[in-house]
Amino acid sequence: MSSIVASEAPAGSGSSRGFRFAMLLPGGLVTFFLILFALGLVLFLALRGNDGSLLGVGFTAGNFITVLSDPLYWTVTLRSLVIAGLVTLATVVTAYPVAYYLAFHAGRRRGLLLFLVTLPFWTSYLLRVFAWKIVLAYNGVLNSALIESGIWSEPTLAFLNTPAAVVVTLAHAYAPFAILPIYVALDTIPKSLLEAASDLGARPFTAFRRVVLPNSMPGVLAAALVVFVPTVGDYVTPAMVGGPASTMIGTLIQSQFGKANDWPFGAALSVCVMLVILWVVLVARGADRKFGSRT
Repeated sequence: MSSIVASEAPAGSGSSRGFRFAMLLPGGLVTFFLILFALGLVLFLALRGNDGSLLGVGFTAGNFITVLSDPLYWTVTLRSLVIAGLVTLATVVTAYPVAYYLAFHAGRRRGLLLFLVTLPFWTSYLLRVFAWKIVLAYNGVLNSALIESGIWSEPTLAFLNTPAAVVVTLAHAYAPFAILPIYVALDTIPKSLLEAASDLGARPFTAFRRVVLPNSMPGVLAAALVVFVPTVGDYVTPAMVGGPASTMIGTLIQSQFGKANDWPFGAALSVCVMLVILWVVLVARGADRKFGSRT
């Protein structure tokens, strides 16, 4: 009997390893080809010279030197970080009350409200941006409402083609991405902690400040990263609702891969932006660890 078990064990362990390999293979291939290979190709292009071909010619650091020495790219990068920061701040501040209500006060309506939160995912991102363009246009919904209410006598160009229009549009587009991680963090807070705080005489605001907010900070930081990272490189929204003062780094990168036909320089810009975003992610990770150690 023991010999039979011993003979069957290697076969079982071998089939288990084969099963694990088969399960990991699709994810591994996707990780390699869509992430690692793509990043490697971008870095390879960034070190090439532009001769109009797809992969460039020779190896040079001139693309990075141009990016670091030209004030234009520093200005646009700083503007992109500021706009992305404002979008992140506006999104998180408006998403937190919604997530708080879903976690603690929604009751039986929670499922319906979560469905409504995810409903924008059913529509195209371009359609949502174009809808805001209609709202903010010279003869759009907002100007018409202000004129009909008697606040203004004629339409204004103060809404469209401004950095504020980009911030509002992006904040609306990425609101669900902020609500969901904050909601998950709030929903995992044990209700016994709030009951204990109440039994000890803590007022609702004190319980929120000392119990709810610190324990929900990992979700807040996750929401901030989920919003900040894609908005830094966004180029569709600035092109549709922003003006020249709203040009972001993603617009310059897109133009290098498009009209300028300078893929190596566009790749160098992309690498620099990725390094900036990586630094932001590392700072956020450090802040998450600090909040985790405190709680």
